[in-house]
Amino acid sequence: MAEEEKKVVAAENSEAKPAEGEHAQRRQGGYEPHGSASAPRPGDRKFGNHRGRPSERRGGRGGFRRSNEPEYLERVVAINRISKTTAGGKNMRFSALVVIGDGKGKYSFASAKSGEVPDAIKKSLTQAKKKLFSIKIAKGGTLTHEVEGKFGATRVVLKPAKPGTGIVAGGPVRAILELAGIKNVVSKVYGSRTAVNVIRATHNGLSSLKEYGKVMVLRGLKSEEEIKAAEKAALVSSKGGK
Repeated sequence: MAEEEKKVVAAENSEAKPAEGEHAQRRQGGYEPHGSASAPRPGDRKFGNHRGRPSERRGGRGGFRRSNEPEYLERVVAINRISKTTAGGKNMRFSALVVIGDGKGKYSFASAKSGEVPDAIKKSLTQAKKKLFSIKIAKGGTLTHEVEGKFGATRVVLKPAKPGTGIVAGGPVRAILELAGIKNVVSKVYGSRTAVNVIRATHNGLSSLKEYGKVMVLRGLKSEEEIKAAEKAALVSSKGGK
């Protein structure tokens, strides 16, 4: 009996040794199936495989994803309650007026209605992001020249200011100027002070701003090629300075 047991143990050992050798060969070749203790994980950088499963990538499932959509600063200018009387009673709704901007010359505004205030703000932001407006900010964070915007019974006057003046404006005018990226300006509102009308009048004034190059071309003092060459040279010099 002792001899038979020894033969069985020897047979088991002889079968185990090739298996260990096979595992070693698989480890060297890198084709060992995933799941065993010695198998390289798909996301392990040690074995040069950077793909792996979504949950084993750096950052986990869906980690470190960057949205291509630019981020905008948001500001709620006004929230109004709307009441409509019907045969069944009164229906209460809310309207939200918001302004957005990136602080670099782009801005937008919109107004939307909903049964709840958060929903109204969300709808307004969605509508504002669909259509953006851009302006040219002069040196010193101010306007290139004085403008006047009109809408309905509202009139808004915007004047350039020296650095350090700040934004001399209140309410809706300050909101749209700050988010657009203007830092020094003086303003005055005449007529109706309704928030929507003031913002639309301000937008009317900002959209009437003229650029230096276009004015020089209209006056016949410079050609479009000269303006483009000057802008390209200024861009190159600004990059070199950085």
